[in-house]
Amino acid sequence: MTVHSREPVVRAVYEKLGGRSAVGVEVTSAADLARIVSHRIPLRALTHIQRQGLFSDAEIQRFIIPARTRRHREQKKEPLTIEESDRLVRMARVQAIAEDVFGDSTRANQWLREPLGELSGTAPLEWARTEAGARLVEGILAKIDWGAAA
Repeated sequence: MTVHSREPVVRAVYEKLGGRSAVGVEVTSAADLARIVSHRIPLRALTHIQRQGLFSDAEIQRFIIPARTRRHREQKKEPLTIEESDRLVRMARVQAIAEDVFGDSTRANQWLREPLGELSGTAPLEWARTEAGARLVEGILAKIDWGAAA
């Protein structure tokens, strides 16, 4: 991960969201990231996420915002809600950590979508739908990373 910040995961999430052009402000810390969530992330961040191939339309609809709601927001030129913004950042964070651990997005994407015995045969991405589940997935990734470094 070529990140030039003291908080590489925050920087990676910010870049996945489209950076300043998508979110409208500079993000260099976890506090900045929390602030953009509370101020509601613009819908164009979803477009940026999709263009990078991080999440499919179906995954965005399932994990972040239903298609009908998204169309409604686009028509009214409204940003994501705080809850949707939070889900988007959480999913991008799990993706960024997986990419860091596996070294590339293809391997990370594959791992996130494969059923895992440690998660009752469910894909890590499914667990990342909640903050508690995302933390569990991040813990597994940390174990993998630690094991790879040993």
